[in-house]
Amino acid sequence: MQTPNIVLKDLETELKLRGSSEYTRDKYLRINAAFLDFARKEPAQMTERDIKLYLADLLDKGQANSSVALARSALLFLYNEVLEKGFTGIKTPKIGRKLPVVLTKEEVKRLIEAATHEKSRLLIKLLYASGLRIGECLALKVEDLELGERIAWVRSGKGGKDRMVILSEALVAEIKRYTRHQKIAAGLLFPGRTGAMTARNAHKIIAEAAKRAGITKPVSPHKLRHSFATHLREAGTDLRVIQELLGHANLQTTEIYTHVSSEEKRKVVSPLDTL
Repeated sequence: MQTPNIVLKDLETELKLRGSSEYTRDKYLRINAAFLDFARKEPAQMTERDIKLYLADLLDKGQANSSVALARSALLFLYNEVLEKGFTGIKTPKIGRKLPVVLTKEEVKRLIEAATHEKSRLLIKLLYASGLRIGECLALKVEDLELGERIAWVRSGKGGKDRMVILSEALVAEIKRYTRHQKIAAGLLFPGRTGAMTARNAHKIIAEAAKRAGITKPVSPHKLRHSFATHLREAGTDLRVIQELLGHANLQTTEIYTHVSSEEKRKVVSPLDTL
């Protein structure tokens, strides 16, 4: 018999084999554990109806459509990809296309200044300077950096692809100071107690810095990635270059930053001012 603990371990193993990020693994495991608590049945006995009841319960509790869609994906991954149930009749409400939240340059400055430790400050600067995903940033090794060329290499990023990202001149100097102070000559740039710093810890560092900086917008590592792309677009950087730097497979994904960018909109004169 496959107990819930064994099934969740199998889920974690499959996610690792698929190259999923630590953040995705954590989310999928938490969602499936919560579902098992809700349904109170053995995993092998679960039906499509059980999943539908759970997703409906999430909606009743006010969960956003995007959160419910994520829960659906997490559950179907376990029950279809791992347990081979073949569930196909589970739908969720459509997700409205929302523009990403972006920090202003002034807010980014305040966020950096609010970081209380050298490691935290470098983490925030690197995420904003390069547009890295949080998992990519935490997996960076000293060996991936070409500081003389002001670039870094993401190894086996999303989709298993390597790509180059940019580093600012000021950031290069800070990385050199940081690695010297922390005595990091090789290996992970952001080591934790065991292995790399966790994504959860990185989120906490940034959220606490945002609170100290008095920023009321929701701030996360991914918001810094959005801010990187939007500020590049506002500076006139070609959309295809931004696509390459972000590691987007499809240009349509990158085009959202054309809509977020406010620089061109600010140049428009309101008709009221022409009366």
